[in-house]
Amino acid sequence: MDLNAVRTFVVVAGTGQFQKAAVDLSLTQQAVSKRVAALERDLGVRLLTRTARGAELTIDGQVFLPHARALLDAEERAGTAVRPGSRALRVDVLRRRVSTAGLVRDFHRAHPDIPLDVVTLHGAEKALAAVRDGTVDATFRAVTAPGQQIPDGIDAVHVLDEPMFLCTGPGHPLADAVAVTPAQLAGHRIWMPGNEPGTEWAAYYDALAATFGLTIDTIGPNFGVDALLESIEGSSTVATLLSERTPLVWPAGYDLRLIPLRDPTPVYPHWLLWRGDNAHPGLAALYDYLTARRTGPGLAEGEVWTPGWARGVRR
Repeated sequence: MDLNAVRTFVVVAGTGQFQKAAVDLSLTQQAVSKRVAALERDLGVRLLTRTARGAELTIDGQVFLPHARALLDAEERAGTAVRPGSRALRVDVLRRRVSTAGLVRDFHRAHPDIPLDVVTLHGAEKALAAVRDGTVDATFRAVTAPGQQIPDGIDAVHVLDEPMFLCTGPGHPLADAVAVTPAQLAGHRIWMPGNEPGTEWAAYYDALAATFGLTIDTIGPNFGVDALLESIEGSSTVATLLSERTPLVWPAGYDLRLIPLRDPTPVYPHWLLWRGDNAHPGLAALYDYLTARRTGPGLAEGEVWTPGWARGVRR
């Protein structure tokens, strides 16, 4: 159905005159008449009749009018849903309780006027495909994870180096340490059931374990970070690795230790990725916000550790 003809019919019905509708639509009266006649032919019914006073709706016209208005409303909603600046900025944060979600939350607090839609996509490949296809406007990833290819047309900027901490309960042998080295973790069980094979974070921790001789146990169901921390609190043998901002909100009542890792400090590199031709104004604001507040552990290059596949691209 020709929506221009539908729109013309709605204006004629509203004004009651072909001539007045022509003025409102910046068309000739002949063009208005042709559009209405074409719509009537498509529908197989008469919608308007001409009278001495202008134009009046027929019975069929009265029935069709609310549907015509609904069609035009749907057209407007459809355009708004995808028009840059009219729809919400859609950002993939990996997981809702990790540091990248905190970055987007802080951005929203600084720019509450920018509509925001936060999503979590599983796996770098799926996230990059969503950015490429326009399903999301941006994603946070470690861009050089093994086997990961960035599609042509995707831009990336380094926004955060996230230092890792050892998290233990009060009964763990390292609980009272001011800081520990990654090498000191050898022989201690580090439990990370969320490290699913094939994910970029699993690749990161695999590289960490191989470099420093750690044992990272991924066995067991992943019931979420709260369940993990509950197990850690009550154990004298099990610890885990977290960042200072993961989870964003720590569960109340847990007696946990968050111990810095030093000499070197393992850091997780976070990058923001987006399609270069994405014109959403909120995306430009997010880029400016993140790059202006880009943070790291404040250490010299030799005092931090990242996997070999990440070192060559750190900025």
